[in-house]
Amino acid sequence: MRRLIDLLEAQHTLPDQDLLSLITMDDAEADAYLAQRAAIVRQRHYGNDVFIRGLIEISNYCKNDCHYCGIRRGNRCCQRYRLTEEQILACCHQGYEAGFRTFVMQGGEDPYFSRERMAALIRSIKQSYPDCAVTLSLGELDRETYQEWFDAGADRYLLRHETANARLYRALHPEPLTLENRMRCLYDLKEIGYQTGCGFMVGSPGQTPEMILEDLRFIQEFRPHMVGIGPFIPHQETIFRDQPAGSAELTLRLLSIVRLMLPDVLLPATTALGTVLGDGRQQGMLHGCNVVMPNLSPPNVRGKYTLYDNKLITGAEAAESLRLLAESMAEIGYRVVTARGDWKGGST
Repeated sequence: MRRLIDLLEAQHTLPDQDLLSLITMDDAEADAYLAQRAAIVRQRHYGNDVFIRGLIEISNYCKNDCHYCGIRRGNRCCQRYRLTEEQILACCHQGYEAGFRTFVMQGGEDPYFSRERMAALIRSIKQSYPDCAVTLSLGELDRETYQEWFDAGADRYLLRHETANARLYRALHPEPLTLENRMRCLYDLKEIGYQTGCGFMVGSPGQTPEMILEDLRFIQEFRPHMVGIGPFIPHQETIFRDQPAGSAELTLRLLSIVRLMLPDVLLPATTALGTVLGDGRQQGMLHGCNVVMPNLSPPNVRGKYTLYDNKLITGAEAAESLRLLAESMAEIGYRVVTARGDWKGGST
């Protein structure tokens, strides 16, 4: 396995069968070596810096009814909320004072946040904090909307593709959602000029190693600036409530593989990973990650934005949360930095 890992680091790709061997390997020593090489590659491109993104969950209303998601339209037990512009700007102010230089506005596909309303909000944030990056994660929209938000000042967009396999995509999403439209959105975002992030769930119901291989091949071809990989975690108000959560070990392995495939990628240690693994953020760094997203949402709504059960939630103030995060990163030799944390790669 070491030979395959060395080849992947040198060539950034492997034949399908060899990549499948890495995905499915049962070899603790090889896993440790893979993590070590991923950490070295990450060090080469980004040093020991950990970039922080202030996550603001602006709304848990969603027009979609995705089968795995806790804020799906059909969940009548979900306590809905929607932040006001004043609340969002207050989150940004608190985050800026604490040291955040990227704000991530994430939400369900809520028609209330129209093209015009979001454009005005983006302009307000950029006017108040011109040295900060604005990241959006608001789902599938038309190209014109993406373009207007980019023109208003948005810098990045996160849209996990969830799976590159059409059959699995159909099992996870109801009509009229399609894999084709999800991919259209991703290519539109990248062509417009966003730093674009995709990603997938590990262990979603029905997923096979061959499907994970498809995800890696898509990522290799698409060459995103960011990749978000987290374990599937069931939600009690979905049809997958009784399904097991995805493997934290496999998630960490795939993070390391992605780091070797795309050495300059921005790679977050996700909240989902921290939920299934107590030291998930630290382990993510040790497996090649370089981004974390602490929550800047008002404490009284954090428990309502539940994409899955048992979400890792802290009621700590932004400054206190950041101090604790910095301490946990320092324990393993990394440092949280006050910076936008832009992608450092070349042309794609």
